[in-house]
Order: sequence, then structure tokens, then C-alpha cells
Amino acid sequence: MARKKRQMAEFRYYKMPDNCALFALLGDRWRQEYGRDIDFLHFHNYLEIGYCYDGSGIMTLGEKEYPYSGSEFTVIPKNYLHTTNSTPGTLSRWEYLFVDVDRLLDRAVSGTPGHVEDMMRRINSRAVLAKSREYPGLAKKIRGIMDVMRSHDPFCREEAEGLMLAFLAEIARQNGDQKEEDVNVRAGGVRSDELIFRILDYISEHYSEDLKISDIAGWAHISETHFRRIFTSYMNMSPLDYINQVRIQAACEYLKKTDEPVVVIASKCGFPVSSTFNRNFRHIMGVSPAEWRKRPENYEQQILKFQIHSEEGW
Repeated sequence: MARKKRQMAEFRYYKMPDNCALFALLGDRWRQEYGRDIDFLHFHNYLEIGYCYDGSGIMTLGEKEYPYSGSEFTVIPKNYLHTTNSTPGTLSRWEYLFVDVDRLLDRAVSGTPGHVEDMMRRINSRAVLAKSREYPGLAKKIRGIMDVMRSHDPFCREEAEGLMLAFLAEIARQNGDQKEEDVNVRAGGVRSDELIFRILDYISEHYSEDLKISDIAGWAHISETHFRRIFTSYMNMSPLDYINQVRIQAACEYLKKTDEPVVVIASKCGFPVSSTFNRNFRHIMGVSPAEWRKRPENYEQQILKFQIHSEEGW
């Protein structure tokens, strides 16, 4: 029986450590029953690489579902809708890497004009779920990067980023050579909508400005009506709801890490009118900015409840 259609999408935002292009989520915390009581897809602001050590379940990539089991791995572009559901009543053990592909390639790759852009396009061209035995080189690289990150040895991050560059180069070659009908590395649902990805990147870069829906549609060279339709269809939320979520998430970072007045933070996050900021913050987070700032112990719980997610630990 087909699964119930999900009516919303969750933006799980991660903060990259300063001057880094890679971080890892490792250890027993990630042995759990995935997807319990969750009936919606989510997406991240960075490319996600996951390795499943054991367990089984269903991986949803875009609009399609695939069974997964131990010794399989995923490569999921940023802003790509997906979710993991363990077989009910069982645990799955995963570990994850999150990669700022733009930063890593910009500072590590050179070549003819357009070389970096072509490599990035290939990396982001599809979501991947693959068996380790069919792609042993890629699987070995993932486990190797995780082991380096786990060690905390001097210069481990530099070593891990070098290994990650080799991994991404191989993924770019695989995606460039892969035919659509080849199911050994499986494309996640519909092919990544490059227009939507470009729009999400544009919003991430310009959310602090006076950003109007008509401006984004004009930048994308499509009508506002068409823009609203395709965005809502892909993201399961309106463009304005998404923009406000990005802005409020940014505000949470300022509230958590600075002592700046709320009115200043509101302006930095694209809300020139404080009352509008306060109304949207309360709508998304459930409390006022001032109340939220006084209750940092509720940070992760509130974020998870209201569709914006950030991990602690750096």
C-alpha cells in the first residue's frame, strides 16, 4: 500500500564549523528507529552522505521509495527532499557526513573556466542509494573519512577534506557516466530540479534583503504565478513560508550567539519592521524572540517542533 502523501517539508539546517567544509555526525546517537512518528520529508543546507552499518527500512528520495539495508550508502544533494524510515520496531545504525561542496571545490579545485561548475553540477545531479559491494571504492572512502573524523588527531579535518575531495571527484565521474536506466546507483525520485535548487540558493544568499516573490520570479525568468506553483509543488510550502523559515532560523543563530538587540537582529534577517519579525518568530518558534533567548535549554526541542533543525556540538 502506498504511503500517505506528506503535506509538509522540514528544513534541517546545520551550522558548519568556522573555516571548515565538512563535519560528521558519528557514534551511538545515530543508532535509532528512524522515521518514528514522522510523516514528512526534509532537506538540508549541505550535501549529506550517509552510511548504513546495519538495520533495514525504506529510504524516500524525491517521490520514490527504495528498500535499504546494512552496508549501503547515500549521497543526497543539498535541498533534496528525502527521509529514512526504519523497519517498524527495529533500529538502524547510520553515520553521516555533511559537506559544503561549494566551499570545498572553490578552494581546492582549479582548471579551465567552468571546470568547478561542471563538477558541482555532476555532484548535485542526482541523489544516490548504493550497495557497498557494488561500489567498494566509494564505500571505503566514506568509512575512511568517518574514521579520520572520529580520531580527533592533529590535522584530521584537513586530511578528511582531502579524502572528501577524492570522493566527490569519483561521484562526479560516476554521475557523468551514469545512464538514467542504470539502477545500480539509483536516482532519487524525479531528477533534481536545477531551477528550484538555484532558487533555494538565491534565497539563502538574499534572505536578509527586501526580498519579494516577484523579484525571485523575475530573477528566475518565469512568471510569478508559475514560480509559486512549481515552488509549492516541489517544497510543499509557499515561497513566503520558506523565506520566513530561513530568516527565523538565521535569527535564532544571532539570538543564541550574540547579545545584539532584537530589533537589530530583525533587520539583519530581512524584517525591517519589528512587529512583523515578532509575529513570524512566535508563529514558527512558539514564543517571542526575547522569551526564546532566555530559554536556551529549549533550543533544539523548539527547532525540531517547528520545522527548522540545528545540531549542537561545535
